[in-house]
Amino acid sequence: MTTRILFVCLGNICRSPAAEGVFRSLAPKARTDSAGTSGWNIGDPPYGPMQDAARARGLDISDLRARQFEAEDFTRFDLIVAMDAKNLAAIDALRPAGNTTPVRLFTDYAPDRDADHVPDPYYTRDFDGTLDLIQTCAKGLAANL
Repeated sequence: MTTRILFVCLGNICRSPAAEGVFRSLAPKARTDSAGTSGWNIGDPPYGPMQDAARARGLDISDLRARQFEAEDFTRFDLIVAMDAKNLAAIDALRPAGNTTPVRLFTDYAPDRDADHVPDPYYTRDFDGTLDLIQTCAKGLAANL
């Protein structure tokens, strides 16, 4: 059973902490974490507007802090979930030889949504739309465990 899940986006201040927060509310026994493929925001809390949007849905993600994805994450987690294809490629570029930890797009868990990535609300400013998609994907992932 997949019980250790890592959610990954670019900066680890919007999409992946929101995904972690939503998923841990659905599957509290799963061990979750989030990370970014960049190191720009290491140690920072989730972006304020994302925290506000999550809080409006009853989710508190203020305790999370950004960190950068690292090769050791392949052994720490049973599943790594990327928010878009660029993140997935950056993750796979760090895969240790012989490692078979699955890396999937989050939107793979929401086939009815016809989305191939989770849009970055830092740029789109659509925090609620991103959270809608994240909640759909998280429910699909939880159902697949």
